[in-house]
Amino acid sequence: MSSPRLLALLRDRAAVRRFSPRTVQAYSRWVVRYVRYHGMCHPAELPVTAVRDYLTHLAVERGVAASTQSQALAALRFLYGDVLEQPLPAMVNVAPARRPHVLPNVLSRDAVTRVLGAMHGVPWLMASLLYGSGLRLQECCQLRVKDVDLDRLEIRVRRGKGARDRVTMLPTSLVDPLRAHRDAAKVVMQRRWARDRGYVVLPFAQGTKAVGATRNPTWCWLFPATREYWDAAARQWRTHHLHPTVLQRAVAEAARLAGIDQRVGCHTFRHSFATHLLENGYDIRTVQELLGHRDVSTTMLYTHVLNRGGLGVRSPLDLDTAGARPSPLRLSRRA
Repeated sequence: MSSPRLLALLRDRAAVRRFSPRTVQAYSRWVVRYVRYHGMCHPAELPVTAVRDYLTHLAVERGVAASTQSQALAALRFLYGDVLEQPLPAMVNVAPARRPHVLPNVLSRDAVTRVLGAMHGVPWLMASLLYGSGLRLQECCQLRVKDVDLDRLEIRVRRGKGARDRVTMLPTSLVDPLRAHRDAAKVVMQRRWARDRGYVVLPFAQGTKAVGATRNPTWCWLFPATREYWDAAARQWRTHHLHPTVLQRAVAEAARLAGIDQRVGCHTFRHSFATHLLENGYDIRTVQELLGHRDVSTTMLYTHVLNRGGLGVRSPLDLDTAGARPSPLRLSRRA
């Protein structure tokens, strides 16, 4: 079995398991790296220790993060168990990548306001949803018109991380901008449909069961891409959702213009959303449901970055120097 056939079989098995396209892409890349590491030998012909040696190589020689090593192991377990039907034994004597305790990067309310103030148009609206609703980047890009309820102030996230649905809040201040944007997106899609173009992709067999749903306004992407693409399999011009890099670049540029000295990414808004809710006194179980975490221990991470001065403890420097007038700093001429 050649490598292209192996990857094709992997994609077929992943389709049966209903993996997301990003998961299939990541697994395929790990299989390619694994085969290249072992001199282009077929995985079925390698010894049992081949997986252990590769994972140890990633940790010791490549110095990858623990999450990266875990993803590689998951891809290889799927390869051997589901594709080659040769389940791997328990991995022993594998040098695990070190998993550091990293706190999430959180912006202050003023910093969030400055970053959003430096944005405009669709990127501003999407970044506002990331912060106002706690959405992940991909969840925001993949929103459809029917997922946003402007009357109930709810956003339904379909097949989020872990293929789980959830409902989160919709900020009241975004109702009017979202309504105007939604109406404009519908007009754009109707113009494309009038030219027999711009059909949307539906999940799984929805396009077969619901004939004409590819031209149903409720199934439209809330943030459609500005360009169309040719789907050779369906023989149609289709419309994809806005690519995540568009928002990533806009956020990075806005943070630069706002003069933020810390690292700011799209996921920073989600971290700030959770932290600011906890600062406002909302219970952690509510925040867990809004974020879509499986375990409350994941949400507990945000309790370590609450803006309360070390869990409400006041620094002895502030106590001892209360009322003291600080002297201005003077730089040495030799510096």
